[in-house]
Amino acid sequence: MIIDCNMHYLPEDLFTNEKMLNGFLDCVPRTFGENAYLGVVPGTSIRQIILEKPKGYENLNYAEGQYSLEVKLQDMADGGVDKALLRIPVWQEWLPIEMCRIINDGLADMVKRSNGKFLANAVLPPWANKECTYELERCVKELGMVGVQLACHYGELYLDDEIFKPYFKILNELKLPVVVHHTPLPVEYQSIASYTNLRRFYGRCIDQGTAVGRELFSGMFEEFPDLKLIHTMLGGAFHSFVDILLPKVSKTGEVMERFKTDSDKLRGYLKNNLYFDMSHAAPWGKEQLECAIKVFGADHVLFGSSYPVRREWLIKGVEVIKSLDVSEKEKSLVLGENAQRLFNIK
Repeated sequence: MIIDCNMHYLPEDLFTNEKMLNGFLDCVPRTFGENAYLGVVPGTSIRQIILEKPKGYENLNYAEGQYSLEVKLQDMADGGVDKALLRIPVWQEWLPIEMCRIINDGLADMVKRSNGKFLANAVLPPWANKECTYELERCVKELGMVGVQLACHYGELYLDDEIFKPYFKILNELKLPVVVHHTPLPVEYQSIASYTNLRRFYGRCIDQGTAVGRELFSGMFEEFPDLKLIHTMLGGAFHSFVDILLPKVSKTGEVMERFKTDSDKLRGYLKNNLYFDMSHAAPWGKEQLECAIKVFGADHVLFGSSYPVRREWLIKGVEVIKSLDVSEKEKSLVLGENAQRLFNIK
């Protein structure tokens, strides 16, 4: 079974339901430098939602007509994908609980109409108050959602901050898998804002790499040992930094030790608590994907397309994984078995 663990969902009537559209646009915190507005795709009459930060620099584009059930199912069939896990892209950083309920109802409806092709992750603010706790319970027990999703930071706070602990305590007890979607930019972004590919690709990698590193070094998994976090963008290519960030004690003897060397414990967190969604195979290229699988282990890497950011990433994604110089068992783990295990997909 081939499973895309990262397929984007937006309400099918987002561009025609004025209340829904305004709900999305109005929650964006413009006082913190975010800018959102309705425009059109250049050279067409297709409407799109554009998110900028800073103003004048596009980070997100959501085009009309790309999020319908029929379009998704056809493109999945063309790409050879059997099932997909739906999540709302990025916007959840700001959505209030009232909008989250509407989104969750829409997710559940699309799952129901998909004839078994879709599953969904619950969307809600990361607080352990009564309203959010009830919505989480409703999503899991009534709507049948298989996991929850988070943004990798909220405002200027990454997930290792104390403020999120009450919510993580609940998720840890429930043993619910958590997908951690990147936000458009890291907290500190000024030096990469000017150039599109730095901003739109590398910015997301910085964001995820920072998030993963903070989670590892914070010790949060000591308190929440059953928490499973699945980060997008291969954790910001975190496989490239594992050995340098988690060094062994020097074998030659040093005048002083400048780095933390409790690496065995930290590597334990990496194996037990952290997983990595590639968030589109093709752009990474063969060598990087093979490296990530080797470093993280094939049982910790999941296929994800970020569809419909680029249709090609779904249509050609499975083909890319099958072309890798790894074993057939490793390909099977990445393409579906890991998602089946983590999300308890029958």
